[in-house]
Amino acid sequence: MRTALITGITGQDGSYLAELLLGKGYDVHGIVRRSSQFTTARIEPLYLSEHLPGDRLHLHYGDLNDASSLHRVLARVAPDEIYNLGAQSHVRISFDVPEYTVEVAGVGALRLLEAIRNLGMTPRFYQASSSEMFGKVAESPQTERTPFHPRSPYACAKAFAHAITVNYRESYGLHASCGILFNHESPRRGENFVTRKITRGLARIKLGLQPKLYLGNLDARRDWGFAGDYVEAMWRMLQQDTPDDYVIATGETHSVRDLLDSVGAVLDLDWRPYVEIDPKYYRPAEVDLLLGDASKARERLGWTATTSFGQLVRMMTEADLRLARAELEG
Repeated sequence: MRTALITGITGQDGSYLAELLLGKGYDVHGIVRRSSQFTTARIEPLYLSEHLPGDRLHLHYGDLNDASSLHRVLARVAPDEIYNLGAQSHVRISFDVPEYTVEVAGVGALRLLEAIRNLGMTPRFYQASSSEMFGKVAESPQTERTPFHPRSPYACAKAFAHAITVNYRESYGLHASCGILFNHESPRRGENFVTRKITRGLARIKLGLQPKLYLGNLDARRDWGFAGDYVEAMWRMLQQDTPDDYVIATGETHSVRDLLDSVGAVLDLDWRPYVEIDPKYYRPAEVDLLLGDASKARERLGWTATTSFGQLVRMMTEADLRLARAELEG
């Protein structure tokens, strides 16, 4: 039985990855921050599932801002695989809390790598890199060879974490791979991210639960995929004999306006009277277009996105419509 350790296990990606690994027979350990509120809603169903061994899921208090806690958890768990997914991952918010974002998403990766090195461990390591690192893109579509031009504190932090992971791979022989994941969404996405904000907001508007939806740049274009597909790519990277870096994407791009149209079609709702533009949701430095080329992942990992944009939109919209109906019924 292999053992995996996941930072950010309570997030969207962490919950899907934990589900995947439990299904493959892993012992799964996750690092969670101590909080006065429960933050484990996404993974609680895993303990109750009839099809997954919930007794193989274990949580440990720790923080990517606290090197001693990382050292302690690593020494206790001795994982075969480590997936570093933890971050302050909201791009717009990273402009408001840049130092904290860089501490967690950037320096946090270094703390984790140093703990591995100091303990003399040889796990396989996955770093969650981001398409936001491409920022003001030099070419389209973006590949593993496209230069980075980050346009937010979050993207700068991710670029550092990516580079330091490559450095530890080359300096110390660590089996470390970086997944440059393009935007990936699901019904488990946080409600302050634009995709979920739209599906949740329009579903509530459809049922008369809210009057308006306030958004920023409707012309920004993204390569949106399904998070459940993308965690499979993470796992496949760590099964390779040789570590490497991979773009994970669908190869299609859609604007925020396209997303509104698609969600409106599922709900049979004309969104235009209900959506207003609020300048506070614009970024100080915008990323206009992200479009990934996942050819390398397809050829070497045998991975392709299996969920279309339309399927993703319907999945998220119908899930949020169910939530809105439950809210309406009290």
